[in-house]
Amino acid sequence: MKNLINNQFLTLFKYSMLILLIGFVSTSCQTNDLEIQQDFPFEVQIMPVPSDIAENETIEIRISLITPSNFNGTTYSIRYFQYEGAGQLQYYSDPSYLPNDEYLLKQKQFRLYYTSKASESHQFSIWIKDSFGNEKRVDFEFDNAS
Repeated sequence: MKNLINNQFLTLFKYSMLILLIGFVSTSCQTNDLEIQQDFPFEVQIMPVPSDIAENETIEIRISLITPSNFNGTTYSIRYFQYEGAGQLQYYSDPSYLPNDEYLLKQKQFRLYYTSKASESHQFSIWIKDSFGNEKRVDFEFDNAS
């Protein structure tokens, strides 16, 4: 009799463990999505620029976007806004950027050229944004070189 109870208890325990295992496996495999990180933060590195600028003078601004990983689907765009002074910002020999318009960047290392159009101090900011919505702001300020 005692042996029969032990066998029934052992059988019940085996079935309970089997049901628990099946439940665990079925709930852990509910999603087929494999999580792959695509959204990598980036940093903006800028080479030193002069602090003074004269009217009609052009200053080169060298910019590098530093990322911890390289994801092929990431795109970067740039826009700028001028707070003080008058000038033009452009990418290589492309037409000058319009304030607050967004332009696609072709590379992670590039050069911008700022040309002063006034004999006063200049202050502007550029915003660089990736395709995941991460955005970095860089401020520039140039005094009059007269």
